[in-house]
Amino acid sequence: MEISSRVSQIDASPTLAISAQAKELCQQGKNVISLGAGEPDFNTPLHIKEAAKEAMAAGFTNYTATVGTKELRTAVTDRFNKQKKIEYSSEQVIVSPGAKYALFLTLQVLVDEGDEVILPAPYWVSYPQQVKFAGGKMKAVETKEENDFKLTSQELKDSITPQTKVLILNTPSNPTGAIYSQEELAKIAEIAIKEDIMIIADEIYQQISYDKEAVSIASLGEEIKEQTVIIDGVSKAYAMTGWRIGFAVGPQEVIAAMACLQSHSTSSANSIAQKASVAALSGTHAPTEKMKKAFKQRRDLIVEQINQIPSFKAKKPAGAFYLFVNVKDALGQKINGEKITNDQKLANLLLQEAGVATIPGSFFGKDGYLRMSYATSESEIKTAINKIKDFLA
Repeated sequence: MEISSRVSQIDASPTLAISAQAKELCQQGKNVISLGAGEPDFNTPLHIKEAAKEAMAAGFTNYTATVGTKELRTAVTDRFNKQKKIEYSSEQVIVSPGAKYALFLTLQVLVDEGDEVILPAPYWVSYPQQVKFAGGKMKAVETKEENDFKLTSQELKDSITPQTKVLILNTPSNPTGAIYSQEELAKIAEIAIKEDIMIIADEIYQQISYDKEAVSIASLGEEIKEQTVIIDGVSKAYAMTGWRIGFAVGPQEVIAAMACLQSHSTSSANSIAQKASVAALSGTHAPTEKMKKAFKQRRDLIVEQINQIPSFKAKKPAGAFYLFVNVKDALGQKINGEKITNDQKLANLLLQEAGVATIPGSFFGKDGYLRMSYATSESEIKTAINKIKDFLA
């Protein structure tokens, strides 16, 4: 049986593969600490779970509108107005089974065969695969560590060609935790308007920012708002990864096209999870603030601990819950007779020999780095870093 060419060209998610390896080693009785997880280690807040119970008890178990319930879409626009300082109507919102699927729909709607999509590198692992599936061409633009891996307006300008259609901008970033300032976004917006480029603003981590607030590029004026589709959801900020609710907000004609495609693929998002998401967006944010405070303490701890390892270097991330560690000094070394040829080799040795799961930076388009998630307890972080120290020693 032959698999279609459009699917055959797609690579499986490497981050999920490493998580699966870590779980398999645990099942074999090995003590493995995962610093690879892309989800909060907190439970979904009680008031959100109670809303789901009430929805089930009330029999709210049928299909909803393809674009999501009016109640949830209104909750999204209210949250955007308060948090992002942008006004949208509910007709400019589509609710999807996860932010990843909202991104998938957006690319399918905006990208034609041969269109170029600019990705600042490092980038989230699913971006290139989704661009490929849409028939587009990924154009990775190298960013500099000294600039916190953020795309500059000059780098954007130099990368644009007549085929450029879309820029994907992720702030706070996965894998680096970098946050673009309002001034940086304004310069990018100016170029995007001049060159007529659509922006997909992946803002799933926006509420997890520490030393400065993350700004949405769509808040910088009506022109750039009309050229921006925002991807967001409840997974990260409300510890709701398994509930699978994401949303896209943007120009009404784009949202309508996405709704058409979604109507033939998933129909609608889970009805009960939509009710729970209303409670998340409209209810108390105390659990989110508590979680963010814990993440900040863990961030400070892991940065301090990592920088005590001679061949590892890391800057303090401004948001999300990832550390992007420079391990270039470790490459070329021999450990237990094995030469560390690249970051994938190092990550594999750390998993198999030291019992610590990390994600190679090359999976994100940047060789010589490891992504480490600090969405785990402080004691687990300390133990993991000690294991790495002992192994490298």
